[in-house]
Amino acid sequence: MQDSTYLGTEKPGKLLLKFAIPCIFSLIISCLYNIVDQIFVGNGVGYLGNAATGVIFPITVIGWGVSLFFGDGAAASLSMALGRNKTEDIHRIVGGSVLCSFLGGAAIILVSYLWGDGLLRLIGATDANLALAHDYGFIIYAMMPLALVQNTLASIIRADGSPKYAMGAMLVGAVLNIIGDPVAIFVLDLGIRGAAWATILGQFVSFCICAAYLTRSRTFRVSRASFRPDFTLLRQVMALGASSFLTQLSIVVITIVNNILLVRYGALSPYGEDIPLAAFVVIMKLFQIVLNIAIGIAAGAQPIVGYNYGAKKFGRVRELLGLIIKWTCIVCLICTVLFEAFPVMFIRMFGADGVDPVLYTRFAVGCLRIYLSLILFTCVQKVCAIFLQSIGHAKAAAPLSILRDVLLIVFSILMPMFFGVTGIFWGAPIADVLAAAVTAAVMLRLWKQLKAEDGGGAAEQAVLRPSRPGVIITIAREHGSAGKRVGQLVAEKLGIPCYYKETAALAARESGLAQEFISGINSDENAVMRELYLSTSVVQQAIAAQDRAINLIADKGSCVIVGRAADYVLRNRANVVRVFIHAPQAYRVKKVMEMYGDTEQEGRKSIARSDAARSAYYKSVSGRTWGDPHQYELSMDSSIGPEKTAELICSYIGQTG
Repeated sequence: MQDSTYLGTEKPGKLLLKFAIPCIFSLIISCLYNIVDQIFVGNGVGYLGNAATGVIFPITVIGWGVSLFFGDGAAASLSMALGRNKTEDIHRIVGGSVLCSFLGGAAIILVSYLWGDGLLRLIGATDANLALAHDYGFIIYAMMPLALVQNTLASIIRADGSPKYAMGAMLVGAVLNIIGDPVAIFVLDLGIRGAAWATILGQFVSFCICAAYLTRSRTFRVSRASFRPDFTLLRQVMALGASSFLTQLSIVVITIVNNILLVRYGALSPYGEDIPLAAFVVIMKLFQIVLNIAIGIAAGAQPIVGYNYGAKKFGRVRELLGLIIKWTCIVCLICTVLFEAFPVMFIRMFGADGVDPVLYTRFAVGCLRIYLSLILFTCVQKVCAIFLQSIGHAKAAAPLSILRDVLLIVFSILMPMFFGVTGIFWGAPIADVLAAAVTAAVMLRLWKQLKAEDGGGAAEQAVLRPSRPGVIITIAREHGSAGKRVGQLVAEKLGIPCYYKETAALAARESGLAQEFISGINSDENAVMRELYLSTSVVQQAIAAQDRAINLIADKGSCVIVGRAADYVLRNRANVVRVFIHAPQAYRVKKVMEMYGDTEQEGRKSIARSDAARSAYYKSVSGRTWGDPHQYELSMDSSIGPEKTAELICSYIGQTG
């Protein structure tokens, strides 16, 4: 794995610039297809065309979400496999993810074609825009399987170490779409169907470029066998991609709810059904551009923030948080001033021709000013959620990431009951204020914690002790089974070193991360949303450093290594004896009560949490079941006492100590 220590030494501002700009460009390019269509359709067909593409938008977002479900999940799985030097399954991860994306696209085609115009009416189509939505959507659907595969492959290509290739593939498709739209709409006079044909042409070319990468990939080679589903690997992929999928799903829910409300309340207003729907589509495109810039800043900062948090360089973490919020505020303030000062320019950029262009422009301008008035709050709230994910605070990051969206749906439903169709747009600033207030409270508390804990980061000194050639004993153990003490006794009897906390100390010294952080990556504190936590870049660096430390210890000769999934890390070595220590629950509860002063109830809870965390961690890093006796040479009940257990292990090895 590439040396990452520079993330803890180079100037934070310089690092953020280096990492954030490519991320911003990638996100902007990814949303260009729909925005470009919107601009040319609006000018070539009119605002009814914009309303029609807005009807199809939720279906395309579902496809986008499916592609990220498998693409981001596969990218995280690939990174984890590389970090642990477990490359033999990468081609199956890639093949299975590509296959599932393709099948997801095929399912969207099947549902969309069979349901037909009924689906379009359900998600907001009106009598005036139904034919346009049909013409546009029924062409867009056809490319869904390949478009989803292309997006999945783009994520995989970035994780494989070729982000410029992935960005180039997307850029070529976007440029073709930009060129193709005016040609198809104005020169060939194909109208809204021309926009759809230009879109799928760009997607197809991007797909071909991404597919060609499979012949030159850096860390894997695909074959026909790669596309046979491995459900164990796919479960891991889906767990890691769930966050991306849920984010896209929230966009779908918001869009569909708003489409339905806009049509319903618009029909009761002087503006009719189509003007509010068309205006909302345009406003959402502007919102999407600004939000993608903010997300690009925060997402680009993730590896930098994660590394410095793991190294306990909390001063740098605070500085990075300040820079992320500062840059986000600058971008949002500039955009807000432009939106509020020149709304007509932005509305007309997307076209305003239609049955009543004056009425449309007046409504769209007013609603743009309302909806985007507090986009600063939206973006800061979103980047704070990403920041929390970067430092492994998944329990706080997950609800904050969807808080604004949930509030928006609630107030979008409530406000038009009192204020009519424009009330739907007032739901956004109200949701922004409430979500920002909650986020500010969470972040202020975190800021104080970082300030109080600043000054850490130095790892304890760890020394590799001399040994002799011979057997290496790895000990995995249930909480309260005295497995650590058993390991120490075995080492004493055999006259070899025993490593426990020293493993984390060695990994900390080698990686620059804090020993406390490395020791805690499999603690029960992170049991909630563990897959999301383990996929963060800093945790992957910690796991990789820990694995290298274990192999370094094993290179020194005979020893005992307690915990840290050492049995799996050393799976390819012939001189390893893998031991699992267990005991009846009553025995373990008694031990925990003795060691930690817990009550019986507290002891039972501690055992359940710790064992669940160890099992989940082992499953995440190995794909195997923790404690399965088939994976160990010895599986022993330590209730006979640590001394006798150690003697039995030594007897098995063939020595008496």
